[in-house]
Amino acid sequence: MLTINNLTYRIQGRELFEDASVVLPTGSKTGFVGKNGTGKTTLFHLIQGHISLDSGSFDLNKKARIGAVAQEAPAGNESVLDVVLAADKERTALLAEAETAEDPNRISDIYTRLSDIDAYSAEARASSILKGLGFEQDRQNSPTHELSGGWRMRVALAGVLFSQPDLLLLDEPTNYLDLEGTLWLEKYLATYPYTVFMISHDRDLLNKSVSSIIHLEHKKFTFYKGNYDTFENTRRMQMELNNKGRDKALDQVAHLQKFVDRFKAKASKAKQAQSRMKMIEKLRPPAAMFDEYSAPFTFQQPKAEAATPMLSLDSVSAGYGDRTILRNINMRIDPEDRIALIGVNGNGKSTFAKLLAGDIEPMSGTLRKGKKLEIAHFAQHQMDKLKPEWTPFEHVVDMMPTDSEAKRRSRLSQMGLTKSRMDTLAKNLSGGERARLLMGLITFSGPGMMILDEPTNHLDIDSRDALVHALNDYEGAVLIISHDRHLIEATCDTLWIAEGGGIRVLDEDLDSYQRSITSNKEGKGGGGGKGGNKLSKHEAAAKRAEVAPLKANIKDAEAKIARLKTEIGKVDAQLDDPKVYNGAPDRMITLGKDKARFTADLEKQEEQWLALSAELEAAEKA
Repeated sequence: MLTINNLTYRIQGRELFEDASVVLPTGSKTGFVGKNGTGKTTLFHLIQGHISLDSGSFDLNKKARIGAVAQEAPAGNESVLDVVLAADKERTALLAEAETAEDPNRISDIYTRLSDIDAYSAEARASSILKGLGFEQDRQNSPTHELSGGWRMRVALAGVLFSQPDLLLLDEPTNYLDLEGTLWLEKYLATYPYTVFMISHDRDLLNKSVSSIIHLEHKKFTFYKGNYDTFENTRRMQMELNNKGRDKALDQVAHLQKFVDRFKAKASKAKQAQSRMKMIEKLRPPAAMFDEYSAPFTFQQPKAEAATPMLSLDSVSAGYGDRTILRNINMRIDPEDRIALIGVNGNGKSTFAKLLAGDIEPMSGTLRKGKKLEIAHFAQHQMDKLKPEWTPFEHVVDMMPTDSEAKRRSRLSQMGLTKSRMDTLAKNLSGGERARLLMGLITFSGPGMMILDEPTNHLDIDSRDALVHALNDYEGAVLIISHDRHLIEATCDTLWIAEGGGIRVLDEDLDSYQRSITSNKEGKGGGGGKGGNKLSKHEAAAKRAEVAPLKANIKDAEAKIARLKTEIGKVDAQLDDPKVYNGAPDRMITLGKDKARFTADLEKQEEQWLALSAELEAAEKA
């Protein structure tokens, strides 16, 4: 499909590709991976002819159609569905010509071609793609100017998928999708009939949707068969074999060099020494293979001990103006909670994050927040808070006005910014670098809780792994909104879901949830039994609403039980200390009374927990 020959390209004096070559097979599904800033998106622009090569060439069938998501998302009076239909330019042109054509032979050719490209099922196909990307029927008929930027980007994605180009170029297509949309895209790409070349840092997407990987490293392309996990394992083995071979060759060189150094001055050994010098020249050990450096994330630990619960919501509703998005929320967040908030876009996930962060106030109900609790909130719109004409160093100076330059640069280094990028204007930083800077700034003073809304959108795979490690080292509470399943599974132990205007605990793991999404979509596509599905769905929603207060009370009882056990443990530790019995008698008496009180409270809480659990079990069986 596409052959890249000896490609060289420089940008602002920096070489991105140097005599790089690779072949993209026809019909392949290929992921394109590499560090942020190495030139992946630039290669896509070169392939499309948006910019010119310094040297090298592309071999591509002249008739092959190349498709990529438009950078300008549609925002006019046309309906969403019409915009997607118009993306198939051949169909649109043929239909327009059919309206005015008079030559019978040409009219016949037009309708034959329309039949060949399956033009008459186009509306159904476009609607199906939009449905998969989260557009219900009413939204498909709405004008695009009513959509937010993220939803308009989905329309642009739907358009290029619908047009079915021979070479489909996708640059981080999941950045504007929720988990449900990502799962649909995985299946769609896996069965796409033509060639796919996709930049992505989503491990799961690359594992499920592609059968080969092109890796960009050290200005070169390397092609690997298999999905991302296979690529990673293959590359790791290659590195180990290469470096073992290098070590062996270096040992051999050292051995030969010893002989040369020892005997080169002796006439009787001169020929042998000369021979070994030639052997050394021929050996040429291979260059060491190593991973390119990926800077870690380091978050400041909470500066204050958090109360339990940190946050509690009692019958809270939230929204904007007169529009209510979330209703009757009864939830709590405790220290060290690790929560992933999932659900279809438009169900209030970001609204809930803003509510917790204090960006919006409750419309009704009570939201209680610990007095000393500081919350760090990361979201894509927060990027706007960075001053584009300031460098990262100037951002930190503003927060460390009395500290030395060394301390300020040390803090920037903890954020993962290199020396050269510390003095680069924020507007010239990459998306990943701006994300690192923002995360470092919002966690500057050691918050007790972090709320991260799609934090991985601009991070490469190694940076995502670094974020996982940093979050697991962080001692505060975390709430994550993300379509990145690897991030969720590696950092969170509780799933909450936003649906039907509420937030609730999801009593299943991510795999089960994904299977339920797939089965629901397939069930809807089958056409039969719709009434039964709707009824069961409403019944399930009613049952969830019924048991939600019980689950909240059970969680509250569990927290109290854990706290009482901790207090009893502290008292027991003091009673086990012989020094207590040598001191004032009052101290020993007080400890005994404390233990008796905590033990009595513990028994009450355990009885309450048992009663609530039995009630919940009965309600779920009903």
